[in-house]
Amino acid sequence: MRILIAGQTFYKRNNGQAVFTINLAEGLAQVGHEVLVVAPSERGRPYAKKHNGLTIQTVPTLPFNDNVNVSGFSDGIVERTVVDFKPDLIHIQDHYFICRSVLKTARKYDIPRMGTNHFLPENLTDNFRIPAWASQPIHRLLWQNMLAVFNTLHAATTPTETAVRILRQQQINVPVQAISCGVDQARFKPRPNLNRAEIRRRYGLHPAKTLFIFVGRVDREKGLDVLMEAIKRLNRHNIQLAVAGRSSYLNTLQTLRRNLSLQQDVVFTGFIPGDDLPLLLNSADIFAMPSGAELQSIATLEAMSSGLPVLAANARALPELVEHKVNGYLFQLGSISDAAHGLAMLADAKAQWPQMRAASLARAQAHSLPITVQCYAGLYQNLLTYPYAIKVSPSTPLAKGLNKIAFP
Repeated sequence: MRILIAGQTFYKRNNGQAVFTINLAEGLAQVGHEVLVVAPSERGRPYAKKHNGLTIQTVPTLPFNDNVNVSGFSDGIVERTVVDFKPDLIHIQDHYFICRSVLKTARKYDIPRMGTNHFLPENLTDNFRIPAWASQPIHRLLWQNMLAVFNTLHAATTPTETAVRILRQQQINVPVQAISCGVDQARFKPRPNLNRAEIRRRYGLHPAKTLFIFVGRVDREKGLDVLMEAIKRLNRHNIQLAVAGRSSYLNTLQTLRRNLSLQQDVVFTGFIPGDDLPLLLNSADIFAMPSGAELQSIATLEAMSSGLPVLAANARALPELVEHKVNGYLFQLGSISDAAHGLAMLADAKAQWPQMRAASLARAQAHSLPITVQCYAGLYQNLLTYPYAIKVSPSTPLAKGLNKIAFP
């Protein structure tokens, strides 16, 4: 198949959508499909290149901040790209500038089209201090903007059953299926012979303390302030939190660390290079994901695939990954006292860590990247066969494939 994948984020591997897009595109290419990715240019001007079996065509971009770029007015280059590539199918990753342009051309040439939703309104609004009375109407408008794009597709996917329910509640009117984002288990795996102390020292971390680690965008909706307040409440100096990542909320958290006198207990490592990330995860004891706005959380999957227990908020899709007191601890979203209890419980449960690690590994196996790639290839084939009425019954091979990546 000739597959065109488009999205507003790709070259910046600092968010889940970008990681998924890269993994899926490269995975499809590795099993023999021709894949072209349309993405924003990190250079500002457009260019094309070959990379890891992919063809990548970028469009002109105006950077807005570290996470956002504006890439409107790209209809011309997008249409030329689509016409030259002649895709069998188009797969969009969001509802923003580039994907709208790609879909305009797809409709013009009647090309089958589908999309994967990674969006929640909270990902945008939680980074602004919007009054409670305004949140609901703003969220409704944001959903309407998203559905104006996704309801023009032939099919949609999203990473979890929780995310499927959310879309159906918003009255998406195209067939939608849950397919895990997947995890590259060749990269993210237990490394029992790793010199953990050496990796920790590389990033300014204590070699002997119980190390909790967060990896991801350091934005307000991630709930890291709750985790820091919980560490302060515990007042235990044998626990350390590493925050690996960067973004708009980092300065606020650095101020909070100073105000709480947590300089020795919370370490901001900055962005972690790709080669070091699996090593840093293996140097930690427990992964932490206090966010209330996760449709899956690839970072949590990568930690589980590395064999880590998980401290997570009991919110959105995280309970599909973390089973309370089996492979981690689920705390009440936003509760400092419950987060503190979870920190203490996991830190003091060293005798149970081996069982929790094994449970994380077992749950991560169902999300192996080859399974995700296989499921998408099957969905594409169904879409090409029945582009205007794709339905997956429980007895079809695709549905069986999907069942492999769903938790019971």
